[in-house]
This record gives sequence, C-alpha cells and structure tokens, in this order.
Amino acid sequence: MRTSWILASALALAAPSLALADDVGQIKVAKGAVQIERGGQRLPAAVGTPVQASDVLVTGADGSAGITFSDNSLVSVGPNSVFAIDKYRFDTTTYAGEFEGSLRKGKLAAVSGKMVRQTPESMRIRTPSSVMAVRGTEFVVQVDEPPAAPLAN
Repeated sequence: MRTSWILASALALAAPSLALADDVGQIKVAKGAVQIERGGQRLPAAVGTPVQASDVLVTGADGSAGITFSDNSLVSVGPNSVFAIDKYRFDTTTYAGEFEGSLRKGKLAAVSGKMVRQTPESMRIRTPSSVMAVRGTEFVVQVDEPPAAPLAN
C-alpha cells in the first residue's frame, strides 16, 4: 500500500513538469483582444500564458502581443494579425534548434535569440507569398490582406 502511495505522489509531482514540457515560451505583453487557438479552442492570451508549438496567436483590431521564447527570441504581433507557431524545438545545452512560424496576416517584428546565433538558418517565417530565412537579429514583416476581387457583371 505504501509503495502505491509513493508512486502516486511521484506521478502527481511530475505531472506539472510534464505539462510544461510542451511550452516553448510565454506571453510577455498582451493588449486588447488577443487569443490563442490551441486544439480547436480559442483561449484568452494574458500576460504569463504559456505558448506551445502549433499554437496560433490571433489579435483583434485593438490587439497586440509579445512572446518570449525559450531561446530568448522575441516576437511581437500587431493588430489584426494571425501568427502560427508551426515548429519550435530548442536544446538549452547546445543552443541547436528550429523555429518555423507563419504570418498569415498582419504585422510581426522579431528579435532572434540563441538558436539563430548558433545556427543562422534555424529560424524561418512564412507568409502567403514568401519564406524568410532569418540570418540577422531583427526584422519586421507585414502581410496585407489581398484586395477583394471585382464583382462580375
């Protein structure tokens, strides 16, 4: 009986750290309407909310957000933006990793972290019309919505 109680206690203590294993960063700034789409749900994105690979950050007309990733990369997303974290992995010992994101619309500013210093081609941001391999330390990208198609007569 005592062995099962010790095992149950150990698992209970390990559960929070297992949940954190998927976190790749956290919201450091959130203003206005900011949400995270995760697993088919929309969650409010407040300061301190963890972000995970495969999350999609959505800001409203009055919204903006800043994310700090585990390699100290910083990403700021402006109003009316949709930014997906497509892939993120980072080794805190070797600084090796991979960061792929997609800016579907809106504006994004970023400052690369330790991962890019170690391997310059490790960070990529996709837009509907291009892919950027980030080799510098800071960049800004904007994706405008395409103009509406003219109505047929």
